[in-house]
Amino acid sequence: MWGQVVIGPPGSGKSTYCKGMKEFLGGVGREVVIVNMDPSNDFLIYEAGIDVRELICLKNVMEQYKLGPNGGLLFCMEYLEKNVDWLINKVKSFDKSSYYFIFDCAGQVELYTSHNCVKNILKSVEKVLNCKLCVVNLMDSVYCLDTPKYVSSLIVSLSMMVYLEFPHVNVLSKCDIIRKEKMPFRLSYYTDVKNLKFIVDNPEGSNNRKRLKFSQALAEVVEDYDYVSYVPLYIESKEDVLKVITIVDKANGYIFGLLEKNKLQSIVTKEK
Repeated sequence: MWGQVVIGPPGSGKSTYCKGMKEFLGGVGREVVIVNMDPSNDFLIYEAGIDVRELICLKNVMEQYKLGPNGGLLFCMEYLEKNVDWLINKVKSFDKSSYYFIFDCAGQVELYTSHNCVKNILKSVEKVLNCKLCVVNLMDSVYCLDTPKYVSSLIVSLSMMVYLEFPHVNVLSKCDIIRKEKMPFRLSYYTDVKNLKFIVDNPEGSNNRKRLKFSQALAEVVEDYDYVSYVPLYIESKEDVLKVITIVDKANGYIFGLLEKNKLQSIVTKEK
């Protein structure tokens, strides 16, 4: 078994990514199952093969235990961790080893930077089912227009990579929007994450010295680790989707990728 674990802040396009990825991969014959891992997602835009809301629902938890959205979501994920056999059995019910799973996760970033529950859930799925997983972290490309937000997003991405300990691909989502904007640097500058001093030393629209100094310090941390880079993605662009798939397949060792190569290329060629 193979799969993607899709994470990222709220509004980064996770559900849209999952839906588009399933449609694209379905075109080359992959049997894709989307797993909704977000107990707060009441309006799914795709058909979920497995839905965590069958086990626990955020709305019910908030009402029963008088919790807010953040505390309620943590409760739900901890409950799923304690009942991870439910998830494992659901995945097992898709009895073919050729099934490809896409886990659509909640948007609370603390779950992937400082809390163990999601990491433990994924480790259990990986170990028990021998499911080779790759984390796909989405970052909204609009953050590139605001230097402090962009640098903060780099730190969040780095924290996720170090904390989760899984093969990891960072994706710059909604690039159709950013490509229409006038940017101080080319898009490749923001995806390659090199020489950050050019933007932190000469930011757009910020005169706060303390904020600039903090951004500079964070940028140094990112460059010292030299882990973070992004793949640009507009989900409606088949060429962009193909690039993401190719990188993810290498990351999680999907062995049938070469067999699908011609089909994937033909889909992209038709778009052109």
